Amino acid sequence: MGKKVAVLTSGGDAPGMNPCIRACVRFGLYKGLEMYGVRRGYQGLIDDEIFPMNSRSVSDIVQRGGTFLKSARCPEFRDLEGIGKAVANLKKYGITDLIAIGGDGTFRGAKDMADNFDISVIGIPGTIDNDLAYTDFTLGFDTAVNTVLWAINSLRDTMGSHDRCSLLEVMGRHCGDIALYAGICGGAEYILVPEVEYDLDEIASSLMQARERGKTSNMIVFAEGAGDKEQICSYLKEKTGIKITTTTLGHIQRGGSPTMQDRILANKFAERAVELILLGATNRVIGIKNNRIIDENVSEALEMSGKFDKKLYKLAQIMSL
Repeated sequence: MGKKVAVLTSGGDAPGMNPCIRACVRFGLYKGLEMYGVRRGYQGLIDDEIFPMNSRSVSDIVQRGGTFLKSARCPEFRDLEGIGKAVANLKKYGITDLIAIGGDGTFRGAKDMADNFDISVIGIPGTIDNDLAYTDFTLGFDTAVNTVLWAINSLRDTMGSHDRCSLLEVMGRHCGDIALYAGICGGAEYILVPEVEYDLDEIASSLMQARERGKTSNMIVFAEGAGDKEQICSYLKEKTGIKITTTTLGHIQRGGSPTMQDRILANKFAERAVELILLGATNRVIGIKNNRIIDENVSEALEMSGKFDKKLYKLAQIMSL
């Protein structure tokens, strides 16, 4: 056999992680690598939850959300002593390379490992927030947006029946991509995100004008980092007299069977990761830009900012008129 490679998932789970694990293992085996799995992310590395995987190990997971390898928080991995324990366990099995699937915290942990110890790391972006600036899309984002679309469609049915306004809270503390993409696809009248300032008086005036035109139901898609939803609803009701019902999707956005888009992306990301390992690369992260699979230096990738698509946001505003 060739190099020994471990695969782990870390941080928040995301639909698409399971297809990606499957693709890493099977493509790695095809290329002559010896593949291992790590349960519970970096905590599992420290606790030696490392096991060999063959093609059958990843059977019947391509359609499942979440991660069968599981994930866990690991404060101990922030210190070199904890990272050293993890590396010692990898070395015990002769593992020289690690594929880490997760978000920016996962990438930073992998970078610390590569910079301070003799382990090569490749990162694959797995997070529903789509908050990594170097890549157009992350694993799980498409599935999460489709989950939100299902909620928008369902809420519109009942809002229309009762002539009500609905505020739907979605995930996105610092990145409003889920709200933006789901909002424009679901025809939301208002999309509130952390990246763009909004004027509640303008929204209130718009709601009143819409009611005068005979429009009796409206949809506000609200990213959780865009303010205090209770204060927003209270203010708008005071200004308009319109009661706004709120729905918070929460962790339902992280679950569900991965969409076609996330499954294809998972396979393409995994293929590039294995190819980089065969080339002896380290400290690289995989992404997609302009529909092409790319890889970037992890430090440069994490320093990039300003990803939010304000042009698309403006289009969403025009479409809501």
